[in-house]
Amino acid sequence: MPFRDRTHAGQELGLRLVEWAHSGDLINVLVLALPPGGVPVACEIGRALHAPLDVLVAGEVSTPIRPQTPIGAVVADDPPLYDRQSLAMMHLSEDRLGDVVVSRRNELHRLEYLYRGRRPPPSVDGRTVLLVDDALTTGLTATAALRFLRRHGPSRLILAVPVGSPRTVAAMRSECDDLICLEQPPGLHVAGEWYEDYARVSDEQVADSLRVFHATA
Repeated sequence: MPFRDRTHAGQELGLRLVEWAHSGDLINVLVLALPPGGVPVACEIGRALHAPLDVLVAGEVSTPIRPQTPIGAVVADDPPLYDRQSLAMMHLSEDRLGDVVVSRRNELHRLEYLYRGRRPPPSVDGRTVLLVDDALTTGLTATAALRFLRRHGPSRLILAVPVGSPRTVAAMRSECDDLICLEQPPGLHVAGEWYEDYARVSDEQVADSLRVFHATA
């Protein structure tokens, strides 16, 4: 059955993760949300696990001609990760996307400051890092995020999503140590298909959610 909204999805995912934590297998957990949609989900997980929460700001890269079609993803100052098949189909090269990537990266830096302010990003070195999003469709952004995190030395890297495309979930298992996905409906192409309410999460809502979480944690 579809989730009512992202909060409901986070609560359901949190219940599954609490069961896992009770086994003693989740230690020194840091929850990192992929904003904007992953934040409401991750807030519920952080509360359920009594774990610290922060964001990892990552974003899809697309072209002005086809803004709804992601062809890559970028995290921090890492080189962008591209979908090679999409590049070939659109007759694009990485060199031609340089200005697009710079613009997208600048926007992500702006969002990071909006969400976090002057608070430094948390260290993931030696920690169990739980990366959370609201869905897994293409997997581009999650892959870029996981590879970025891996280079920073977590002891364990877990991807947690309420719903995902079966093909993408299978492909993503090699990018992390563990992957938990509650629902894998065949033919999932758009995340909102599995939510009754999939309203856009604004940047201000993300910042407010993080402030409330840290104030009450």
